[in-house]
Amino acid sequence: MYVCICNQVTDREIRDAVYAGATRLRDIQRDLGVATGCGKCAVTAKCVMREAVAECFDSSQSLQPA
Repeated sequence: MYVCICNQVTDREIRDAVYAGATRLRDIQRDLGVATGCGKCAVTAKCVMREAVAECFDSSQSLQPA
């Protein structure tokens, strides 16, 4: 799904950026151009980032030996 229409950025691209190390909106603004046009996508982009960070955290927790 497109999150940023101005720069044609999808939720998948945002998730990939988080998996690659992006931790702040500023990171994806710099790397992908999200929320640098009209800015209406900033809230949704942050939500996608939060979900991706949670997925990364959950994945790392499940890899820990019991």
